[in-house]
Amino acid sequence: MQKTRRFSPAGLLLAVCAALPLSSFGASLDDQLLDRLSAAAPKIDTAVLKTAIDASRCAVSNGVQMPERLAVIDFSLPSSQERLWIFDLENGELLLRDLVAHGKNSGNFKSTAFSNIEGSYQSSIGLFQARESYYGKHGYSLRLDGLEPGINDLARQRAIVIHGADYVNEDWVSKYGRIGRSHGCPAVDNQIVKRVVDNLKGGQLVFKYYPDQEWLHSSGFLKCDNKTLAGKNLQKSG
Repeated sequence: MQKTRRFSPAGLLLAVCAALPLSSFGASLDDQLLDRLSAAAPKIDTAVLKTAIDASRCAVSNGVQMPERLAVIDFSLPSSQERLWIFDLENGELLLRDLVAHGKNSGNFKSTAFSNIEGSYQSSIGLFQARESYYGKHGYSLRLDGLEPGINDLARQRAIVIHGADYVNEDWVSKYGRIGRSHGCPAVDNQIVKRVVDNLKGGQLVFKYYPDQEWLHSSGFLKCDNKTLAGKNLQKSG
């Protein structure tokens, strides 16, 4: 029996809806996009998904290139649960759902502490743009640029990347009750890292959520405050 953690079955799609074009990433059609993605991924917290969509729409309205895909990581869930989702925004499909690691100093079973500081070995939250793929010490990997000043904008300097790891799999969960932890990177199962990297490289968006009240109330992407968003860290289209 095929596991649902790898790819979404076609039956999860809303066949009654026409494919939403990329231009649907606007306020007037956000509810339609949210409904469709929620139906494709019934185990994701709808409030978390809505927050990711709102932040992404705000980023696009402020010059970030239009994404075709969106990855959502819900760090409020324990690492033993599949808390990474990758969505096809144009077709309203769930492409993948799987495990993802947090930093060793962010917590044990759950992540509760986050940082933008180099050497902290903590994860960071907020909106990121996936950039170029490369081969490094962890094999095929993907660089991330943090788009939120003071929250995650040192991601590249910190070498926060998506890479594969042998400690991210269900065997670890069975043995330890959790997966292993990284130095702050959102590490994934070696079996799916190529799929993750290839779906996200070249400018797709990655949203890492945690109910941190200071961030929720101050993030320019969540408030869509143009003054807060005005910064050189925004990756302009074109």
